[in-house]
Amino acid sequence: MKTLNLGILAHVDAGKTSLTERLLHTAGIIGELGSVDDGSTQTDTLALERARGITIKAAVVSFALGDVTVNLIDTPGHPDFIAEVERALGVLDGAVLVLSAVEGVQAQTRVLMRTLRRLGIPVLLFVNKLDRRGADPERVFQEITGKLTPTAVTMAPDRVIDLLATLDEDFLTGYLTAPDAFTPSRLRAELTAKVAEGRAHPVYFGSAITGAGIDALRDGIENLLPAKEADVHAPLSGTVFKVERAPGGEKIAYVRLFSGSVAVRDKVPLGDGEGKVTAISVFDNGSAVPSASAEAGRIAKLSGLDVRIGDVLGARPRTREARFSPPTLETVVSPLRPADRGPLHQALTRLTEQDPLIGLRHDEVRQETSVSLYGEVQKEVIQATLADEYGIDVTFSETTTICVERVDGTGSAVELIGTASNPFLATVGLRVEPGSGTSFRLEVELGSMPYSFIKAVEDAVKETLREGIHGWEVRDCAVTMTHSGYYARQSHAHGTFDKSMSSTAGDFRDLTPLVLMEALREAGTTVHEPLHRFTLQTPADTLGPVTALLARARAVPRTTLTKDGTAELEGEIPAAKTHEVHQLLPSATRGEGAMETSFHGYRPVRGPVPSRSRTDHNPLERKEYLLRVLRRV
Repeated sequence: MKTLNLGILAHVDAGKTSLTERLLHTAGIIGELGSVDDGSTQTDTLALERARGITIKAAVVSFALGDVTVNLIDTPGHPDFIAEVERALGVLDGAVLVLSAVEGVQAQTRVLMRTLRRLGIPVLLFVNKLDRRGADPERVFQEITGKLTPTAVTMAPDRVIDLLATLDEDFLTGYLTAPDAFTPSRLRAELTAKVAEGRAHPVYFGSAITGAGIDALRDGIENLLPAKEADVHAPLSGTVFKVERAPGGEKIAYVRLFSGSVAVRDKVPLGDGEGKVTAISVFDNGSAVPSASAEAGRIAKLSGLDVRIGDVLGARPRTREARFSPPTLETVVSPLRPADRGPLHQALTRLTEQDPLIGLRHDEVRQETSVSLYGEVQKEVIQATLADEYGIDVTFSETTTICVERVDGTGSAVELIGTASNPFLATVGLRVEPGSGTSFRLEVELGSMPYSFIKAVEDAVKETLREGIHGWEVRDCAVTMTHSGYYARQSHAHGTFDKSMSSTAGDFRDLTPLVLMEALREAGTTVHEPLHRFTLQTPADTLGPVTALLARARAVPRTTLTKDGTAELEGEIPAAKTHEVHQLLPSATRGEGAMETSFHGYRPVRGPVPSRSRTDHNPLERKEYLLRVLRRV
């Protein structure tokens, strides 16, 4: 059985879900087309999706196309839900990127195409909404070749030949020598190979609403994208890309099976352990149906496994991971009813299972829980989900920007066992210095003390680095353990374990934050704010007001080009200021300015250094820390 796991991706409102409906209708899966506006589509099943007319959660539906079973994954288009798209990309064989014939290439379109090309995922492009007023397919095609990919090609024989000749010297030589040998089927085979390599990107035009161009797109999906005959006899290999909860609270894992097979009651390798599959559903003919087993190539829903998104079943597949920007906003979620504080934290913890990029920080002292976000729309989704699924009504504080800390230099500290100032039965010495990513290294012998003690130090280091000197996560930091020491297990005369004389993992876990913070204090840290790259188009005669607006927002234009009365600026802008510029841009440009932004990295904060309240036991203040950990100084 050949399968094709196909993603439908787009900027919000380009018509992605409408295209999904049309493909399902043409395949005979649904009798009549659903409407995004009416909230009656097959894949948008959440109440909030139907109410707002946007996709929030990735949805899977299956249909037959010739001798290929297509597992179609409809993904969100709104940038607030980019995490859903990120997880879907890792399980795709091919993708259709949808553009509007009216709006053309938009901000999210560029982000998605860059990622698809980097991952080597074969892509077809569908220019939708040809039936709308203002549709301009020629302009949009020029935008595609200029902003997305220079190897886009419309499906006209002469243009396909020109592209193949540009991409392949052997093809050019052969075609010039014997053009009659290149039959339509051979040209299709040549193009299919280039599409599979990610070097050619066919473009189709049509309308999901009227059905125009859909037959040609279906032909491209069936014949140009690489359907695969998976190896069902190989060892099991699968990836969890989505987790949801059944009405009874049981986890349901969406798994792309790359090889092997799995059956109900099978015990499957899962990380360092294993899990038992209690139920299986596979996607078939438009819906998920119960099955006794699932084979490679399929997307299956597995019950009974304690998993998180990104977990691997069996052998790790050879796939490349998408890397979208991290969330850069944070807000405090508060229940309207004080009695809901405990249930709220539990509910938010469950939501992080479905979206790991929603980070949680819980402050025991203030009894506050903060969540990280991509944008304001996510607030509405979280608020509606908590009310509908958990019966908890919440409010949000004002959204703030998430900064990070980076180490300035090298710092070290050590606490020795048995000294008056150290109440823990442990010796820990640490050195911190700038690094690429965050790492933990050993300068002590691995056998110098029990591994569980070393592991306790490593775990405590990772936990402590979540809140640095100023309360922000410390990034790009290399931590080296330089000293170690412990008291071996001691017993009383009658053989019972004596904690007061014996080191435990808890001693190392509790001492490490004090040592690490002292080393960080010596090394020094600098707070960095998130930075976005922007591209801004505006009438040339408004360049003055626009430049002044960018200056007030602490943006730094790098290039400015003016052509045919339009100025285009590119540069960097603090993430905290993008919303403000978006709001003020229309008044500065007579409503004609447009700005696209994407995450670009971090830069040192200029001016007052922002800090964030701590949620740990505050190892920066030794007395306070010991009071909280030991209830004594």
